[in-house]
Amino acid sequence: MNQSDPALDFRAFLTRLLADEDAVAIAQTVDPHLEVGAITRRAYETQAPAPLFTALSGTAPGFRILGAPAGLNRDPRTRYGRLATHLGLPRTADPRTILEHLVAAMSAPPLAPVVVPDGPCQQNVRTGDAVDLETLPVPLLHQEDGGRYLGTYGFHVVRSPDGTWTSWSVARTMLHDRQTLVGPAMPQQHIGMIREMWRRRGERTPWAMVLGAPPAALAAAGMPLPDGVSEDGYVGALTGSPVEVVRARTNDLLVPAHSEIVLEGYIDDDATALEGPMGEYHGYAFPEGKQQPVFRVEAVTWRDEPVLPVCVAGLPPEENHTIWGTMISAAALDLLRTAGLPIDLTWCSYEAATCWIVVSVDRERWRRLALTRRELIDRVAEVLFASHVGWLVPKVILVDDDIDITDIDQVVWAMATRCHPEAGHHSFPDAPGIPMVPYLTPDEVRAGKGGKSLTDCLLPHDFRGTTASFRGSYPPALQQHVLDNWTRYGYRHD
Repeated sequence: MNQSDPALDFRAFLTRLLADEDAVAIAQTVDPHLEVGAITRRAYETQAPAPLFTALSGTAPGFRILGAPAGLNRDPRTRYGRLATHLGLPRTADPRTILEHLVAAMSAPPLAPVVVPDGPCQQNVRTGDAVDLETLPVPLLHQEDGGRYLGTYGFHVVRSPDGTWTSWSVARTMLHDRQTLVGPAMPQQHIGMIREMWRRRGERTPWAMVLGAPPAALAAAGMPLPDGVSEDGYVGALTGSPVEVVRARTNDLLVPAHSEIVLEGYIDDDATALEGPMGEYHGYAFPEGKQQPVFRVEAVTWRDEPVLPVCVAGLPPEENHTIWGTMISAAALDLLRTAGLPIDLTWCSYEAATCWIVVSVDRERWRRLALTRRELIDRVAEVLFASHVGWLVPKVILVDDDIDITDIDQVVWAMATRCHPEAGHHSFPDAPGIPMVPYLTPDEVRAGKGGKSLTDCLLPHDFRGTTASFRGSYPPALQQHVLDNWTRYGYRHD
């Protein structure tokens, strides 16, 4: 794979989407104030192609916006096409193929980035007083939002003071004024951990933000890798080629050369400003914002005719679910398998807004391990809730491997018919968790724990029933005969 591959160059990714008719170029003038957000939300909710806004009112000429960069496609054969293209996979890749590809990369040797002298991301440079974020096409995405969000589909770049850990992490940033942004950097997040390292030295944190990143780099930045593991090497393992990086113009950080827009500067030691509210990944918008750290921008660089990708967060599925949820699923699968547990697959159902993860148990391996039901439940909870994955996702649903956990209809059926109303629910109130889950009480938010559960939808070992379905109720030869003759019966091909 070379650097012009869609997984390693956002512009090549966009060209591929347009060629595949999975993006539509909108030549009509569109207002970044709510209209971009409304069109993008409609695209998510109808599984329409990604909208590319080529004529934006009230902004610098040449700038464009791409909405729904990892939205779903209504064609079932290429439903996950945009996500698969992020990872260098065929557009027809299904969830299992995607997850196994991600897990294999996690165990492969990392390929360190290659530093190049220059790259497209620095075709245009503004530094110092010439920096004016107000000239960029910063959209107001929801009418409830407390401000305009520049960073909704980009990642932070920070590095530990000793240089051993470079963190790429996806997070949002809101425009504060012409040279500052504001956004979260929680202590439990990698950006917060590295910021604290710099603060203990009495120094400010060098920082960059990458927008329109190589798609595989954006995906890697959304992967909850362990503390101290650098995402930049994972990109190489994922694509088979090291990602090319260039040195920032105003600090020593390295940023992907084939990016659209890069911001450079530092995280203020103490200053905070009001950020939000914002329509969130869980599907709700709340009436008040929060005081969050200030990011001071000392340089902006961009490639010619840059494209700003945006995620208009809210009801699923959008990128918080298709990218973040999928990367969480892969990390969880790797964790549970590494722990020696009999796990077939894990999946953050997109419809559940990254608030639950479904875990399918390899029933034969479970039998061979001779674990009791309760031992299996406790072991799964112990592994997940002690990890960064478990910090992010509060609910676990355990099912047998006869359930296709990527099919929400089957998950609902399993929950309705296999979960005992008393014995099937297990609470883990002392497990730490992300404070953004809507149902948490104020005390749980303050304590940083609570709201964790595991729902047991496993069948008893002595269960004797079978599934009454096309796959379960007919001989394989007859199934194939029906499939071969489907159009002759008068049906269209699925």
